[in-house]
Amino acid sequence: MSHDAHQAEDTDLEDRIIPSASLYTGHAPTLNLYHIDKYTFGIKEPQLEKDASVKARLERMQEKYRQEGLRRTVEGVLLVHQHGHPHVLLLQIGNTFFKLPGGRLKPGEDDVEGLKRKLTNKLAPTLANYKPKWEYPYVPPHITRPKECKKLFIVHLPESCIFSVPRNLKLLAVPLFELYDNAQRYGPIISSIPQIVARFNFNNL
Repeated sequence: MSHDAHQAEDTDLEDRIIPSASLYTGHAPTLNLYHIDKYTFGIKEPQLEKDASVKARLERMQEKYRQEGLRRTVEGVLLVHQHGHPHVLLLQIGNTFFKLPGGRLKPGEDDVEGLKRKLTNKLAPTLANYKPKWEYPYVPPHITRPKECKKLFIVHLPESCIFSVPRNLKLLAVPLFELYDNAQRYGPIISSIPQIVARFNFNNL
């Protein structure tokens, strides 16, 4: 592909990213959701966790914080519909742990480019565009040096694509009503997704 073609492609992607301020114009944006049957789910080689235990993970994160400072994380909210209801695609590790696809950014890495890299690494889907981001969580006044900034992006899926799921993970479609106020099972961030997407109108296709 020529340099001009690459440049045009990058410009097109930038044009499709909607600024966060556009959410607050008083008009609810519309999201097109496609039926889950339009997507193909395959299997690829497992992606093993970096840490053998929770303790090892915490120690590694502490060391990273000492070296790099604030941890920047991006995660994608991928929506489909089934039985007439919106569903969120979640990765399940083992029997009890759920997470959104995404992960930690490299130092200086752009949010959207980092999310594209993480989604390609985890699921390798062909994605259309990205909606606005939300920073999470709220930083209380007494917190002067937060250790992590997590941003969620609504990812507008194409009408169809192939997801390649690592063999050691499961990709589940979980209805919004199952997530609502269910922090005990899904954690505070995932359980807040119904409130986040409530500002959108859904168009089931």
